[in-house]
Amino acid sequence: MDKEKVGVKTPEYISLQFQLAGLGSRTVAFIIDNVILSIAMVIILLVSFLLVFAVSEIPFMEDAIPYLLVFMIIGLFLLNYGYFVILEFFWGGKTIGKKIMGIRVIQENGQSITFLASFIRNLLLIIDSLPYYLVGLLMIFFHPKKKRLGDLLAGTIVVYDENAPSKKKQSTIEKEIHDRGLTKESLSLDTWNLKSIDMQDWNLIRTYANRFKQLDVKDRIELTDQVAQIIFPKLGLEWEYKDSQELENMLLIVYLHLKDEWEYEI
Repeated sequence: MDKEKVGVKTPEYISLQFQLAGLGSRTVAFIIDNVILSIAMVIILLVSFLLVFAVSEIPFMEDAIPYLLVFMIIGLFLLNYGYFVILEFFWGGKTIGKKIMGIRVIQENGQSITFLASFIRNLLLIIDSLPYYLVGLLMIFFHPKKKRLGDLLAGTIVVYDENAPSKKKQSTIEKEIHDRGLTKESLSLDTWNLKSIDMQDWNLIRTYANRFKQLDVKDRIELTDQVAQIIFPKLGLEWEYKDSQELENMLLIVYLHLKDEWEYEI
């Protein structure tokens, strides 16, 4: 599969390079998502018709049937478009289909997709899907950055996820995290708080993690305390009464969370 590269520059003037997701990967991801949506919609339709049937058997409830049908139609519409918008925003630019195919949506400046951008790009699916998704397929095929209409108006691109599972050798800090038995599940972080982290915060955490094994104990304790005072308030985490080992573990877990969101090929 041919992977074309695209370079972007963040608002912090950091140059990043991404692999553009190909037409094949995006098409398969879209098919997977639509199979999932179709199953969900069939379930909703079955439940709705069962409710309509049950209500029709109740005296004086016949007038409620049109309202049930309206709610069903609205529910199907919200499911069809809300699925993409909500998952892309809260799951780092990925839907289930994109996750399986190892691709994700980001903004053209390299940052995570915003709710508004996700809303715009998926609202335009109405046009991109005409007829039989032909408009979207042709635009992705011919556009130099493989953009469909929704991507053009939302200012987004679809790239290969550099954090997708691979057989890549563990780095020093990854081995340290593994040896400590730390995982993302070891510390629950609020999604909204994670959205408050910017590129500068990520660079701080990444630098901390990369230097972690190089520092002597005294310098590491001092740096840990300094970084914790900057990062933890943004994430709603308490640090005042934690010992140095706890703070180190918490920062390394925060690194794991942010790595999935921010780490790209530079």
